[in-house]
Amino acid sequence: MSAHTALAKQLGVSEELLDALYHIDTHRHLFSERELVALRYAEIVTTSARDVDEELWDQLQAQFDDAQLVEITAVIALFNFFNRFADALQIMPPPNSGAGGKNIEHEKEKE
Repeated sequence: MSAHTALAKQLGVSEELLDALYHIDTHRHLFSERELVALRYAEIVTTSARDVDEELWDQLQAQFDDAQLVEITAVIALFNFFNRFADALQIMPPPNSGAGGKNIEHEKEKE
């Protein structure tokens, strides 16, 4: 998660929220029920996708429609791929870069 943590910080995500993602159980108050079920799903898909059980699936379907579930699953899978690819090749994001390799500080200066 380190590359994405660096990017999240550069995009303005607070340190408190990033820390909370590592300790969700003790920071549940920072997340909605919808976010909590999505985070639980992301964790299980990332660690052992076969462990997505009927109870979790029911919770997901109560919060998201089928198209949203496909999108969430695709995003989780894509970011797992990015993490494994970057880790294997020891790739770190360049300093002060954001999505698409743009320099966020430079973009802010233009505004």
